[in-house]
Amino acid sequence: MPEVIFNGPAGRLEGRYQPSKEKSAPIAIILHPHPQFGGTMNNQIVYQLFYMFQKRGFTTLRFNFRGIGRSQGEFDHGAGELSDAASALDWVQSLHPDSKSCWVAGYSFGSWIGMQLLMRRPEIEGFISVAPQPNTYDFAFLAPCPSSGLIIHGDADKVAPEKDVQGLVDKLKTQKGILITQKTMPGANHFFAGQVDNLMAECEDYLDRRLEGELVPEPAAKRLR
Repeated sequence: MPEVIFNGPAGRLEGRYQPSKEKSAPIAIILHPHPQFGGTMNNQIVYQLFYMFQKRGFTTLRFNFRGIGRSQGEFDHGAGELSDAASALDWVQSLHPDSKSCWVAGYSFGSWIGMQLLMRRPEIEGFISVAPQPNTYDFAFLAPCPSSGLIIHGDADKVAPEKDVQGLVDKLKTQKGILITQKTMPGANHFFAGQVDNLMAECEDYLDRRLEGELVPEPAAKRLR
C-alpha cells in the first residue's frame, strides 16, 4: 500500500493510502489511539480496520497524527488532531471528487476524534467506534449524532469502563433518525488482548450488513394530511 505525505495544518502528515479501482467508491478514514501512549497508524487494530475497508472496495486512508512517525507538529490534546483528520479527509476527497460518501473508524482516542469529525462532515454516513472513552473525553458534542454506527467495547475494559460506554450508548439511542448498534465483547480489555480476531469479525459483520442496507433506521412514516 502506497506511503503518502500530504499537507496538514501543522506541517506534513504521513499516511498509508489505498485507492479503489472504482472512481465513485466510498472513502474510509481510520484514526489511531492516543499519540502519547504509543498510538500510531501501525497499531494492529487500526491496520486491520484499514484492511477490512480496503477489501470491500473502499478508498482507504490511515495516517499518523501530528508529531507521530514522520508527521510534523506536536500533540495538541485533540483540537489539532481533529484538524489533522479533517485535512486528511480533504486530501482524499481532492483525489476522488466522484466519491459521494465516507466512513470513519477510530480506536480509543481515535474514536473520539472520529466522532467529532462525523459532526462536521455531513458526507460521513457511517462510523465504527472501537473502545471509546467517555469517562476521559467529553462526547457532549454529539447532539444530535448525525449518522448510524457501531460502538464496540469490552466488558473487562479498565481504561474505558463498561458503565461509562453504556451511558454514552444509552444517550445516543434516544435520538431519532439514526441506529446505534452496540457490541459488548465478553472478557475483552481495552487492547482486545487475544481478541483482535473476534473484534474484527464483529466489525466485518456490521460493515457487511450496512453495505447490504441493513442496520439503519426505518424511514419515518409520512403523516397523512
